[in-house]
Amino acid sequence: MKRFFAMILSILGIQAVLMGACTVLASEIPEDGVYRAIFDTDSSMFHVNEANDGRGILTVEDGKMTIHVSLASKGILNLFAGLAEDAKKDGAELLQPTTDTVTYSDGMTEEVYGFDIPVPALDEEFDVALIGKKGKWYDHKVCVSDPVAEDSSSSVELEDGDYTMEVTFAGGTGKATVESPASVRIAEGKAMATIVWSSPNYDYMIVDGEKYELTNTDGNSVFEIPIAAFDTELQVIADTTAMSTPHEIEYTLIFDSTSAKKAE
Repeated sequence: MKRFFAMILSILGIQAVLMGACTVLASEIPEDGVYRAIFDTDSSMFHVNEANDGRGILTVEDGKMTIHVSLASKGILNLFAGLAEDAKKDGAELLQPTTDTVTYSDGMTEEVYGFDIPVPALDEEFDVALIGKKGKWYDHKVCVSDPVAEDSSSSVELEDGDYTMEVTFAGGTGKATVESPASVRIAEGKAMATIVWSSPNYDYMIVDGEKYELTNTDGNSVFEIPIAAFDTELQVIADTTAMSTPHEIEYTLIFDSTSAKKAE
């Protein structure tokens, strides 16, 4: 009997570690904005990529919350906001993956899948089901907590000059990416980034409602766009001509100011 209770306590202890950020009462929804928040799960196989220190990007808009998390690999194909039994039903709205580029502490980069997950409440467990390459759905509990507001400015001050800087990329179908690190030029306190796509099929980009044309005529598409702030999400639109008709696709870029190096 003692051994049985010891096993139960051990299991509960493991769960407490995995979901340590969750509490009984949910926290208030923060003001509209972008935050870095802890994303905890009940599984060692389903978690935020180690490059992101256990956090995802929490976006609050009109009181509704969504967190973008980059996972450890491309092994999880879809998520579902709810239980596995409901994910299997006809018409279930599955969460589709994005292809994210993560940068590890040793400078290595890797493409992994990321997901935009609706968050009903902070500091409170909710259900998320997943399906992997074996085609089987699994139930999991997740918890989002400790939202930290993104600074509206760079975390480091950079003098005017030319730099290279790591870029986290998300969005689209995963067929295209951008080069990382990217070239960044700072002049009179304003930053412009050179974005080099992995495809020649983009003909313009839109940033903050302004259209930016190609800067090259041969090879993969290249654009020069402004960076309003480092270390926070930059929403951009890129128009691709790879389909039967041109399509504008939304992407997210994050320029990591701590990785900035003077260009040679």
